[in-house]
Amino acid sequence: MGLKKYRPITPGQRTKLISDYKDITAEAPEKSLVRPLKKSGGRNKQGKMTMRYKGGGHKRQYREIDFVRGKEGIPATVKSIEYDPNRSARIALVFYADGEKKYIIAPNGLEVGQQILSGKGISPDPGNALYLSEIPLGTVVHNIELRPGQGGKLSRSAGASAQLLSRDGKYAAIKMPSGEIRLILQTCKATIGSVSNPEHNLEVSGKAGRTRWKGRRPRVRGVAMNPVDHPMGGGEGRATGGHPRSRKGIPAKGFKTRKQKASDKFIIERRKK
Repeated sequence: MGLKKYRPITPGQRTKLISDYKDITAEAPEKSLVRPLKKSGGRNKQGKMTMRYKGGGHKRQYREIDFVRGKEGIPATVKSIEYDPNRSARIALVFYADGEKKYIIAPNGLEVGQQILSGKGISPDPGNALYLSEIPLGTVVHNIELRPGQGGKLSRSAGASAQLLSRDGKYAAIKMPSGEIRLILQTCKATIGSVSNPEHNLEVSGKAGRTRWKGRRPRVRGVAMNPVDHPMGGGEGRATGGHPRSRKGIPAKGFKTRKQKASDKFIIERRKK
């Protein structure tokens, strides 16, 4: 797993830096685990555009991922590591001993032929899913549940990982990728290890066309708009635009927009600024 740099034969290849995909072992996905994926183009059911700068892009199929890891005590063998166009991480196709096939988020270092398990009383090896009550303190984890049986919701993107810090009562303290320390029930599951494809954040598209292939349309800067379109628009010549803010006038860069939630009581320490 690494990055591939191109010779600058064309302007688009001059700064292009993408994955070499050497960790991928299969080209076609498992047919029984894919379904059609319809694009919205940023429009709601009335056909009105509610999200700008979305549309186009290559056609995709959705790979159904097992975030729950509910097949406890049944060993599974990794058959392939695959590319998923719907997420930044790699996915692994696993065959369970009872014949069922599933996709999981591939942890860093997972290899074809390796066996993984889920449930109680198993060793904390990369790829195994354990309850937070049984994971050794200080272990790096990903795909963490917020509610028991809900399926992993936290730390699922490429290179992400959280750390189990302590246990007290029925809760475990987890340090999130953002630096936030949060209490989660010990009856929730997490998968051992960090998520695969850790160099994803170093990739450089190289040209606008690759971004369009991903379904992202050009984003217009607020200072380039007219005053009727954006609070930062207008002015004679090139103006600074004043204090940075959104199109609806909400200040950016330091202005807190998070509303109070019932789950705020489980946050011990906020993320680092």
